[in-house]
Amino acid sequence: MSGYAAPLAEMRFALDEIAGLPEIAKLPGYEAVSADVVDAVLGEAAKLAGNVIAPTNRTGDIEKSRLENGVVRTPAGFKEAYRAYAGGGWSALSAPPEHGGQGLPIALDTAVNEMWMSANFAWSLCPMLSISAWELLEQLGTPAQQRLYLGRLISGEWTGTMNLTEPQAGSDLGALRTRAVREGDHYRITGQKIFITWGEHDMAGNIVHLVLARLPDAPAGTKGISLFVVPKFLVNDDGSLGARNDLRCVSLEHKLGIHASPTCVMSYGDDGGAVGTLVGEENRGLEAMFIMMNVARLHVGLQGVAIGERAYQQARTFAHTRIQGKPTGAKDGIGLPIKHHPDVRRMLLSMRAASEASRALAYYAAGATDRARRLPDAAQRARAQARLDLLTPVVKAWCTDQGVETASTGIQVHGGVGFIEETGAAQHWRDARIAPIYEGTNGIQANDLVGRKLLRDGGAAVADLIAEMRRDQSRLDGHDADGHLARGVDALEHATKGLLASAANDLSAALAGAEPYLRLLGTVAASWLLARGAAAATRRLKAGAGDRLFLEAKIATARFHAEHRLAQAPALLPAVAGGRTVMGFDLDLI
Repeated sequence: MSGYAAPLAEMRFALDEIAGLPEIAKLPGYEAVSADVVDAVLGEAAKLAGNVIAPTNRTGDIEKSRLENGVVRTPAGFKEAYRAYAGGGWSALSAPPEHGGQGLPIALDTAVNEMWMSANFAWSLCPMLSISAWELLEQLGTPAQQRLYLGRLISGEWTGTMNLTEPQAGSDLGALRTRAVREGDHYRITGQKIFITWGEHDMAGNIVHLVLARLPDAPAGTKGISLFVVPKFLVNDDGSLGARNDLRCVSLEHKLGIHASPTCVMSYGDDGGAVGTLVGEENRGLEAMFIMMNVARLHVGLQGVAIGERAYQQARTFAHTRIQGKPTGAKDGIGLPIKHHPDVRRMLLSMRAASEASRALAYYAAGATDRARRLPDAAQRARAQARLDLLTPVVKAWCTDQGVETASTGIQVHGGVGFIEETGAAQHWRDARIAPIYEGTNGIQANDLVGRKLLRDGGAAVADLIAEMRRDQSRLDGHDADGHLARGVDALEHATKGLLASAANDLSAALAGAEPYLRLLGTVAASWLLARGAAAATRRLKAGAGDRLFLEAKIATARFHAEHRLAQAPALLPAVAGGRTVMGFDLDLI
């Protein structure tokens, strides 16, 4: 397996030209975010990712995490990497200063998190979940919960998890059975949770579990779910650790990939009930958990970006060094690397374009997060939040699908040796495959996009996005000369109107077209952002600013994506409209 080097030039370009970091840095609270600060943060993060975390990726996949006498032992180097991460203040990068954070933009933190995910996908899941946990407690935690947990989660001294899934429930959270019984100022939690990522480990002093459970008198279904903080070790009023709570990891799942990430079966209340405290209001736990889930969904989308980048780097290194066959036009007897073969060149470009497109979409959403939180004008904040809400399921689903496809193409570039574990190419695909399933499968994301986001406002958020795309077409400096973006936007508008009309008569048929609609929206939006980037690169070239080869590559990559991906987007229209065919098919024949 090749090493990892953070693509700093790509990241900085996407931050500046796609996320709009220079404008974000002018928002209230971000005044200290200078260009020098950004460069320093990215540069130091790249060193930690490449030199400390990345070397644990392959060894972690081989060693795996293991359960020994109730304790999960992580692979060699994991604890040391985590100590370097937490000790360097990286866990606090975007956290609020009043709770010990550094208060830097979400967009910048997104680029840094991409580095951890590319360096070691399995390892990065632990800090990712901690970020989601402190985001939830920062918004909904009681003063006591914030005092006891928030600072330690932000510092990385403790880590966090989310406990949703149960054996009989899966994604149907309304069917969960874990119980919570009131006992004075706390609750006793009993039940079993499965698929709990980093539910037990040896990298931090305490693990703060966010657990969904049902009160004895709760209504049935999702309206009867409450949310609780349930720490591995009870916490005394002075913040010191108390007795071990009544919870334990009873087994680890044996998975296709992310072998080093312990996926735990957690048992609560084997000896009378684990002690937990309520987050938010009783019976409104799912609503509270969505704060954590939406943060996690954006991070999972970023995982698609990260694993695609890592697979691309590996394939590129192989293609530059592997000499095999005689490319068309080469002289007899001259051995050239396989990158000279036209189809290998095409595959590498497809990987590069997919990585840049998914990065553009993920960073753009991160910029929308900063604007939704920091813009002085309430109406502008609301517009940014609407854009973020719309794009969250798209980032999660579209970017993770891109990551799986890119990792698969990486195996193909290697040929037969890509199918052999020793090269490491297969690990990227095995690891990537979980991301379309995490945090609500991509089909659930498509249902959310159509069933909630599109229908909730009658398509207003999508219409606002389409209008902005159309306004941009005249400012793209000729980068849609072939009209691929214009046709893609037309197709998106047509599909949106069609789904709104279809849903009014047959919601099931509309939802059957939701997945191709999400693919259409993601493809058009990402290509639009790449075209924006190409126009920015052209302006820089004309001004003589920046590296010429890098900027020309940005323009060529956007053109490749438009020709090979965006041009196919209008062909999704029949699938979007084909929900009645799906719903009309005899289930016994499927």
